[in-house]
Amino acid sequence: MGSMGDDVQHVDVLIVGGGPVGLVCAYQLARTLASPRTCIKIIEKHPKSAQDQYGRAITLFPRTSEMLDQLGLADQLAQHCFACRETVSYDAAGNQVDGRGWAFMEQMKDTAWDFSLVLRQKYQEEIFRHALRELGVELDAPATLVGLHVDASIPLGGYRVSATLDSGTTVKCKYLVGADGGRSTVRRLLDIPFDGSSSDDRWVRIDGHVSTNLPKPRSYCAIESPTHGNVLWAALDHGATRIGYAFTPERQKAHQTFDEAAAVAEAVAAVKPFALSFTRVDWWTIYSVGQRVARRFSAHDCVFLAGDACHTHSSGAAQGMNTGIHDAVNLGWKLSLVLRRLAHPQLLHTYEAERRPNVEQLLAYDRDIARLMTLQLPEGWTGDPAADPNVLLGAVMAAASSFSSGLGISYAADGLLNVQHPTALPSSSSSSASSSSPPPPVPRPGHRAPDVPLRKPGTLEPTRLHRETPNRAIFHVVVFVGERCSATVASYHAFCAALEASPFLLLHSSPRHASSAAAATPPPTLIAFLTIPARPGPSAWEILGGRGPVGDETLGYD
Repeated sequence: MGSMGDDVQHVDVLIVGGGPVGLVCAYQLARTLASPRTCIKIIEKHPKSAQDQYGRAITLFPRTSEMLDQLGLADQLAQHCFACRETVSYDAAGNQVDGRGWAFMEQMKDTAWDFSLVLRQKYQEEIFRHALRELGVELDAPATLVGLHVDASIPLGGYRVSATLDSGTTVKCKYLVGADGGRSTVRRLLDIPFDGSSSDDRWVRIDGHVSTNLPKPRSYCAIESPTHGNVLWAALDHGATRIGYAFTPERQKAHQTFDEAAAVAEAVAAVKPFALSFTRVDWWTIYSVGQRVARRFSAHDCVFLAGDACHTHSSGAAQGMNTGIHDAVNLGWKLSLVLRRLAHPQLLHTYEAERRPNVEQLLAYDRDIARLMTLQLPEGWTGDPAADPNVLLGAVMAAASSFSSGLGISYAADGLLNVQHPTALPSSSSSSASSSSPPPPVPRPGHRAPDVPLRKPGTLEPTRLHRETPNRAIFHVVVFVGERCSATVASYHAFCAALEASPFLLLHSSPRHASSAAAATPPPTLIAFLTIPARPGPSAWEILGGRGPVGDETLGYD
């Protein structure tokens, strides 16, 4: 928990907020920094034994699952989740209609995680806390941040942040991450405006065990209710179900107070013409819908906001926890490199540069989704004024499918990423005229690397690119050597010679190169190489033309 003295603790990073965003950020730091027990502290104001046992966020889309897979966290989530691959939509009469609602979820392909991982936040947090505890970091809860001061006279990288807790303890840290939700104390103490607005719309979410005559109850389902909007029906983990509906001003008139009984009664009305009864209610909530974003994601180059602390929106597109985890992963590896003195602190400027455009795209998308789910046309709509919001909703969600799944999210040029002069790639016209199928999409700078199938030498054991490139806050360089021929062998040998002539790469790349460095203590690894020929074979040495792989491993493309 850091060094102590006179109720003062010193840590490298203080993370405020023990939800999924804070826990994932802390875990990523803990697995990449030396002595995580003494350099990371994470606090949460709610005692976890008393906080909502169920409810809150439930769905992880494929790109988020891939990120957690590269952190070694996804397998445990998959063990406990409901893996949703089926969706269905019903109109107001109970007829099944195609291509509407959540239909895009059935098209999430080209990934091992080709499903929606549905697991209530309670269970996700338990898995994250356990993984963090195994690395020596314990969540400190309940502990509340009550004061925050940044001493700009202390150089960046020093203990310039002083955080005061309700216990009277002062935590001095080099960096602070505010992952403390939509009512963020960190954001308030920094006087960072939270731009946006809330609508008059109110939504209800209720979880429990149900009895129903809905034809496909164990799926992600949309019911087009004329009174409760586009109703969410989501199969949950442990046999539970979530129902979400719009609680319109007209429906609000029927209830002097809104309690669990009212939430159940409205859920029963929302799913008509299907029958519904609850055998057990686990959780329910009612909330206002709006979209807000922090005017800046950081302050003083040493305090950062992540997740709901810097952006909030409706749950209509099920993006909240996904977006927050993307924030945590993006910020976490950069903080790790800076703290290990492997990157300049200016690297941290790319956090907002990369994340803000995606957040703003989400908020614009969410404004339309939120209105359509309450049977209102989008603001500024110039199409047919009699258009069916349910039909439009299906079209909007289908058009945004790659963004919603996360597989199409990309980053533009910034201080780290150079996309101005990508190497020219051959066009499809240069391929064989006999080819009957279009060429696969070419990965571009700033885009997700496809999780292609690979095979290990000798055993030909199947594996995947993402599994062989885990997130340990280093850079992975994948060397594709192509089919063996005189040209590719010559190019590969020239590349290896150039690599061996580079003192920096020789010192900071994979253990194969680091071991040859004349140093008592090898420097920290910054770059890992992976060599991939066009196909597996009996001998990596022979495939590579009489030379070993760059890095420690060769994998054949499957």
